[in-house]
Amino acid sequence: MIFSLTNLSEAMGSIRANPLRATLTALIIGIGITALVGILTAIEGIKASVNQGMEDLGSNSFDISAYSNQGRTRHGMEGRYYPKITMKEALRYKEKMVEKAKVAVYVRVSFNTEVKHNRLKTNPNIRVFGSDENGFFAKGLEIVSGRAFTEREMEFGLPVAVIGDEISQALFSKENPIGKVVQAQGQRFKVIGLLKKTGSVMGGNGADRAFVVPIRKGESMAAGQELTYEITSIVPSPELLPRAMDEARGIMRTVRHDLSDREDSFEIRKSETLAESLNEVTGTLQVAGFVIGLITLLGASIGLMNIMLVSVTERTHEIGVRKALGATPLLIRVQFLTEAVAICILGGSLGIILGIAAGNAVSVFIGNGSFIIPWLWIGVGLTLCVSVGIFSGLYPAIKASRLDPVEALRFE
Repeated sequence: MIFSLTNLSEAMGSIRANPLRATLTALIIGIGITALVGILTAIEGIKASVNQGMEDLGSNSFDISAYSNQGRTRHGMEGRYYPKITMKEALRYKEKMVEKAKVAVYVRVSFNTEVKHNRLKTNPNIRVFGSDENGFFAKGLEIVSGRAFTEREMEFGLPVAVIGDEISQALFSKENPIGKVVQAQGQRFKVIGLLKKTGSVMGGNGADRAFVVPIRKGESMAAGQELTYEITSIVPSPELLPRAMDEARGIMRTVRHDLSDREDSFEIRKSETLAESLNEVTGTLQVAGFVIGLITLLGASIGLMNIMLVSVTERTHEIGVRKALGATPLLIRVQFLTEAVAICILGGSLGIILGIAAGNAVSVFIGNGSFIIPWLWIGVGLTLCVSVGIFSGLYPAIKASRLDPVEALRFE
């Protein structure tokens, strides 16, 4: 049998005889596998975190937002311009849907606000949202300290706020933020609630940077700026979702005064649709990560081939001795291939461990994903290790097997 334990033993003996060279060679492959597995593990972790966040919203909800094609050309045809959803329209829809679904209305007020408390201040990247009493539940946000808005605060748009963990850490690292007064956009707000640090999403922005105020207060903070309000409707069970969506479309068309012969001036999307869109994005990232990892691994394979060619030159006398003792060219080729594959597997195993650790560290830092062991990418990584070993070791092995034994014995 050509691929035998004897060949493996000889290959390992050669590796032990040159530990520094073998270690450097294995590290070259290990770095390539770390890049490949690390990137893909991070993407898997982020994807799991996003999917968990979508599951928290439930499969019995749908969102209504302004039509995205605001007069832009699509398929060679000039699109129509549809007005943004106003607070009056959103609240009117909520009133009509009160017996059919729990409706949350919210609006993005600012994406670059600086929040201050005494001499302390946050980075100017705080997201200000206006929300009604259902907005926290609809977006899967949990208030861990304090409370949500009261009816009076909602009705009169009082200056109170629920803040994210990042704001709390920046301004109140050693004290309880509840009841404290902060400043945002030149106005004073009383902190009444603190959001749980989850890394989840709220309208595409980190909840840890969220500064949530009553929706009427949010409108007044816009200072005449045209805002577009978004609506989330939650029905008691998924079975009621199709009917509720049909009723919501009819109510919204009435509220928006859409003519019967015209298309909707708004979009209705299920949470599942949002999850599918996010999965498409992460799928694209996976392809990009795989390509980047392969390019890194290609560079590593070229380095390995170069080292194996140097090894052939250094071991020319040894090859001559083996041939003089009866080793065939095939056995010489197998020995060098086995050595190359063994080095790749050793380096690849280290790279897989480092890649899993690095990938999970990134996914936990960005999202709130749990520890991921990407068995598929582990298998792909090991397969690539063997492939790289064969690819990198084949030419040096052929070169070694073709050496003339007499000339090889004379080599010093």
